Amino acid sequence: MTMKVLVLGSAAGGGFPQWNCNCPNSAEARKNSKRAKPRTQSSIAVSGDDGKNWFLFNASPDLRKQINDNVTLQPKNGVRHSPILGALLTNGDVDHIAGLLNLRESHPLTIYATRKVLNVLEESLIFDVLNPEFVERREVSLNETITLKDKDNNPVGIEVEVFPVPGKIALYLEDETKDDFGSEPEDTVGLKIIDTKTKNYFFYIPGCSAMPDDLKDRLKGAPLILFDGTLWKDDEIIASNLGINKTGLRMGHLSMSGEKGTMELLKDLNIKKKFFIHINTTNPALLEDSPERKKINEEGWEVSNDGMEIRL
Repeated sequence: MTMKVLVLGSAAGGGFPQWNCNCPNSAEARKNSKRAKPRTQSSIAVSGDDGKNWFLFNASPDLRKQINDNVTLQPKNGVRHSPILGALLTNGDVDHIAGLLNLRESHPLTIYATRKVLNVLEESLIFDVLNPEFVERREVSLNETITLKDKDNNPVGIEVEVFPVPGKIALYLEDETKDDFGSEPEDTVGLKIIDTKTKNYFFYIPGCSAMPDDLKDRLKGAPLILFDGTLWKDDEIIASNLGINKTGLRMGHLSMSGEKGTMELLKDLNIKKKFFIHINTTNPALLEDSPERKKINEEGWEVSNDGMEIRL
């Protein structure tokens, strides 16, 4: 058996096109153009038993559509069933936790997150719709490797190493009176996801604002990464005249391009397969025939698509 990775959503928060965005990218996507494939908000699913059962990594607000679009995630047995055993959250962003509300209806699940993110769930009473008799919340610690288990404590064939990456606290939790808006290491994590049997692995890092040497060392020689592709350039949001005066770094994201961009920073690390994920509606690399997409491909990167499946 092989580990399977299923990209459920490849866009950043708001999806592509965003509901109130009429920038050239979003307008093109609404034409059902082959140049601009619509995308749901970022999350992936991973199976350690060749597709029988699945674990979510982040829970997008679009989760119900993502399940309906992927037969492998749909009920198989009896009148109530799901192959989804749980979820692990990389941060407290709305586009990574709101999908948990789709998983109510008293179904056994486990939710893994850092203490900081679990506190967000506990302080938001709406998440109490996830019946605690059925849904167990489990804390993960930084720089720890855990074995994912279902509600009955059966291993699911996946191990995860959780590590901090440079990032930012969720927008709705920002405190402007504090340094870095109150961000702490537990606010944003990266994941090394490992097949328990074969020890094959990949990295999932949908949010990252810098590339320190220790992160480079960790990624060196990886067989596969799914990495933050929010923006093409740091001032993209400002230049798009959307009325938002924020750079990519201010939002907690590296840009794809430039001397300090992801492609340049990771180019000499001998990473076998490199995919961008969590791509903002303004990013010109979303257009299949754009110069930016061509540049990405020339640099050995690909743009992930909703429904894309990878075997390891």
